[in-house]
Formats: sequence, structure tokens, C-alpha cells
Amino acid sequence: MEKSVYSNGLFEFLETEEEFVVDNQTKTIKRTMVRRSPGIRALIVDKENNKVLLSKEFRYELNEWDYRLPGGKVFDNLEDYKEAINNNDVIKYVEKTVPKEVMEEVGIIVKNQNLIKVSKDGASVIWDLYYYEITDYEISNDGPHLEENELVDGYVWKSFDEVIDLCINSSIHEDRSVGVLLTYILESKKTK
Repeated sequence: MEKSVYSNGLFEFLETEEEFVVDNQTKTIKRTMVRRSPGIRALIVDKENNKVLLSKEFRYELNEWDYRLPGGKVFDNLEDYKEAINNNDVIKYVEKTVPKEVMEEVGIIVKNQNLIKVSKDGASVIWDLYYYEITDYEISNDGPHLEENELVDGYVWKSFDEVIDLCINSSIHEDRSVGVLLTYILESKKTK
């Protein structure tokens, strides 16, 4: 059971009652949760040179520039997201969003994308981030097509070691992306 208590268009506050089976015992748990539409993040990788493409974006919530993986929101409003949940086709919209956001933010045409991780926010917050590896792409002649309030100071290719340093010195503020980047780089180094 799920009941919407309040929505401001970006976040929806929910009361839920769910059954969980833990150690062969069924428990009914009531929780208060917050839900936000999912987002995507793109790991655009030059595997030959062990580099990752990062955008440099001004983040208003930080009041400073931040290195980020290109990406964005999947749905423009919660109603569309809730409809996709009810139709069990959220992933269809996620898949369509990857090439759109990558083109908008860094002017790259995605030829192939590979889902590598779905990061769950947790702590009574439902906000999934879908991480995609992109190794097959081409640079568009048209360049990026930013949304009105997005401030992106271009993009830059960083070596795996440079990305590790950016993660360590907090130049990449989105901690979920830091975790995915470090895992990706460490796994890549292990297989070489």
C-alpha cells in the first residue's frame, strides 16, 4: 500500500505499508518516504587511453563549479514518472534519456550504451540514478544544447588517475558518482 501525502512537483512524500520476509518471518512495515524522478549519468570512456569525459558545471546548490558525469533527469514531472511506474516501463524512458542528455550537455552522439549500475539513494529516499558506460560515440558538429539555467564550462577528458585525484580532493561532489567512478576505474585496472 502506498499513499501520496504531499507533492511539490519535484518530490513526493509517501506513506507506505509493505510486507517483508526476513529470516522466514513476514513483517508488515509502515514507513514514510520521499520519491524523486530518476536520473541518468554517462561514463563516456576512451578505453584506448584510459580516460573519462567530465563536464565542468556550475552547481547552484554548491555555489561553485563541479566536475560531473554528463546526465540529467528522466522525467520532467512526477506524474509522468508515476505513470511509468504503474506501466512498469521506467527503463524504457531511462534508455531514451541517455542519448538526449549526453547530446544536450556535451554534444556527443551516443551510438551504444551499456547500463552498468543503478544506484539507490536509500535512507527512506527513492531517487535512483542509472549509470551507463558509453564507449561508442561521435562528437556532434552542433555542440551541446544546454537548458536555460544550465551553466556548463565545456567538458574535459581526464585520465583514470586524474579522476581518482578529483574524487579524493572533492572536486566531484556527487558522492554516488564518485563511488561508481572509483569502482569502474579499479575494475578496469584489475583487468589489464
